[in-house]
Amino acid sequence: MRVRHTVIAAALVLGVSGCGLAGAQTSTIVGKETMTVGVKIDQPGLGALKGGRNEGFDVDVAAYLARKLGAKNVVYKETKSAEREEMLRLGKIDFIVASYSITAERKVKVDFAGPYYVAHQDTLVRAADRNINNVRDLAGKKLCQVTGSNSWRRVKEERKVDVSLVEMKSYRDCTAKLADGSVDAVSTDDLILAGLASETGTSSVRFVNAPFTDERYGVGLKKGDVAACEAINRAINEMYLDGTAKELLDKWFGPTGLKLTVTVPQFEGC
Repeated sequence: MRVRHTVIAAALVLGVSGCGLAGAQTSTIVGKETMTVGVKIDQPGLGALKGGRNEGFDVDVAAYLARKLGAKNVVYKETKSAEREEMLRLGKIDFIVASYSITAERKVKVDFAGPYYVAHQDTLVRAADRNINNVRDLAGKKLCQVTGSNSWRRVKEERKVDVSLVEMKSYRDCTAKLADGSVDAVSTDDLILAGLASETGTSSVRFVNAPFTDERYGVGLKKGDVAACEAINRAINEMYLDGTAKELLDKWFGPTGLKLTVTVPQFEGC
């Protein structure tokens, strides 16, 4: 009887942990009462900190997803581009909604649900500069490079445009340098640019309006949490079908005149 009890106890432990001989996942964030979500605080329209409160499209999406995962409380934590993977790995955040484009390189380190939106890389220049009308026109210009972001690579490395890079900590810093003439262009996702243009004032800057990539914004998760990935994908689908996605996109970007996509994106597999 002693041996039989030991075997049953061991089986119960395996059942509770969710880990069998095949190496299934051992834990999930689904059902946590309080969730800590990584967001940006320096991207107007997406993730910004104003008056001590987090606001923006990504922040609202994060709140929607956390509720669908069962959370009663949501804590927002600033997550800089260069720190995202490490913060997930160390468990400092439960998931990330922070204009986090899905790439093959990043998928080695983290799992992605979504995308929750497909943005497109475009370029912001000074309103008075009428000589930049597409990405090729950036040749010989000073392009702002944000630490930890891949956007500059799509100009300089992928499209072989000969730009001079000026490194900054955030896209808000880039816009300030664009206004004072320290850089000639800021090139990144159109939602980020729309928020920056709204904050800066459309009279001083303008969109080139020549998009050249698809930026699949994913929800970053710690490696192996398949249950959370699947639950988030279901929640994103519901967010589009119940009209919440359109409502939030119009709320944050409608006034900019940016053409917005309000159909369910094609998801990554979990």
